[in-house]
Amino acid sequence: MKIAVPKERAPGERRVALVPEIVAKLVKNGHSVVVERNAGTSAGYPDAAFEAAGAAIAPDTRVAYDGAGIVVRVGKPSDEDLNGIARGAVLIGLLAPLGDPRSVERYAERGITALSMELVPRTTKAQAMDALSSQANIGGYKAALLGAMHLPKFFPMLTTAAGTIPPAKVLVIGAGVAGLQAIATARRLGAVVTAYDTRAVVAEQVKSLGAKFLEIDVGESGEGQGGYARELSAEALEKQRAAMVKAIGGSDVVITTAAIPGKRAPILVTAEAVAAMAPGSAIVDLAAETGGNVEGTQPGEVVTSANGVTIVGLLNLPSSLAYDASRLYARNVQALLDYITKDGALALDPDDEIVAGATITRDGEVVHGPTRAALTGGPA
Repeated sequence: MKIAVPKERAPGERRVALVPEIVAKLVKNGHSVVVERNAGTSAGYPDAAFEAAGAAIAPDTRVAYDGAGIVVRVGKPSDEDLNGIARGAVLIGLLAPLGDPRSVERYAERGITALSMELVPRTTKAQAMDALSSQANIGGYKAALLGAMHLPKFFPMLTTAAGTIPPAKVLVIGAGVAGLQAIATARRLGAVVTAYDTRAVVAEQVKSLGAKFLEIDVGESGEGQGGYARELSAEALEKQRAAMVKAIGGSDVVITTAAIPGKRAPILVTAEAVAAMAPGSAIVDLAAETGGNVEGTQPGEVVTSANGVTIVGLLNLPSSLAYDASRLYARNVQALLDYITKDGALALDPDDEIVAGATITRDGEVVHGPTRAALTGGPA
């Protein structure tokens, strides 16, 4: 099976879908891999490294796609990026179907079988394919570093001849994969960390990392399917916001991580809460991609509030650590490729739980229920 790896062209995207280490394994398993010229350069993987791993280098996307049965990429392709993909070919990537349902229609119109990495079921069997977790880990790590960078204070406690400097106080809102990594990183940097999540079940995980769990009774559980957080009712969300003002106001750094697929991120840090923070404090909003959890977040920018609080709304944090982000993502892709191929050929079982969960288009149709509902306005 020929696997094509195009260069990512979205603004700010530095990652590449496969790295030389994984290419070598795929070639050993009988696949041929074609990588577009300079596809990995911005992530720290030169063409020579891919060639040494057994890949061919294509001068452009058109040549890379020629005869390819599988196209693997990081982000959602533009219409131009789709040109040249053969009907019946498989497209694999972080395709964000609920964020742009019309793009999914275009895959169906072109006869492409599209598998979205973020829809791989969160099961033990599919753990090695969980790209959402691998990339969220990186985002959480970078969020803690950004908080430390923008805070005009030390994170750890320091005892010096000139006196003792107390540790920074960090509040992490949302204890999913990104939040837990942010907690762990902030703790390693020496901060005193408190975390909040609507799912009481994660309290033990928070405490195991040496952080305090903030308990707020909003009258309902935020536990959703598959261990994910669910959207709270408007009344519960309002209770949560009001109760958080004091905790946010007493923090030096706040990191927010709450996102809902296909919807605007909920506002968790109100203007009142921002105003309660001391000048020089910092907020890192990991939900900036979908509008942000903070009143005042400007997606893609770092801004300062009227009372001197820095609000960091930078996008695509995993891309800022492109070398390792690509390595982890490539391993996720390899795990999926190993699962859907047999003896060098595709073996897509539509009744398989993992295949069915990740597939968004097949045989010219949109088969992912929530995306179809977003397109038609009907039930999922």
